[in-house]
Amino acid sequence: MRLFIGIPLAAEVSAELSAISARLRSKCDGLRWAAPASWHITLQFLGNTVPEKYECLDARLRELRFPPVPIEIDALGIFDRAGIVFAGVRQTSGLLSLQQRVTAATGLCGFVPEARPYHPHITLARAKGEGRGRGLHELETRMHRSTTFTPFVAREFLLYESLLGPAGSRYEIRAHFPLDGG
Repeated sequence: MRLFIGIPLAAEVSAELSAISARLRSKCDGLRWAAPASWHITLQFLGNTVPEKYECLDARLRELRFPPVPIEIDALGIFDRAGIVFAGVRQTSGLLSLQQRVTAATGLCGFVPEARPYHPHITLARAKGEGRGRGLHELETRMHRSTTFTPFVAREFLLYESLLGPAGSRYEIRAHFPLDGG
């Protein structure tokens, strides 16, 4: 199973991002737009996992105690090299601390955190095919970077399984972990 840990979005934020995505999307943009049900803020990508590690992971994450985390969605952006359109997430001390606690807990099960710095975001679309640079450039000219989003409080994080298919990845929730203590 291919796993990752993330924060689900509040309904208001999903609605706001849906409206923006609908406005930006075009049939010939060469992008694969993510379904709103798949939007999340990744805390850690774990990759392919054997059942023994899953049991350890579930146990360690259940032990984690952390208060709810205020979340603020930032501006829209593009990761050119990766071909990703995203909504940025403000990296607050609370969000960074939660991400560090999660990676410390998964480390007890043998998972290694990524070497690159944590950059919280919500993936809205991925470029596909050969003309991807053109599609991203055209989209960038239509993006309004000063969009305001409704802040929300994350009261849980989730363990997701990523199921790969011809239309892209589909995510299934494997476990819920409340944020209710410090």
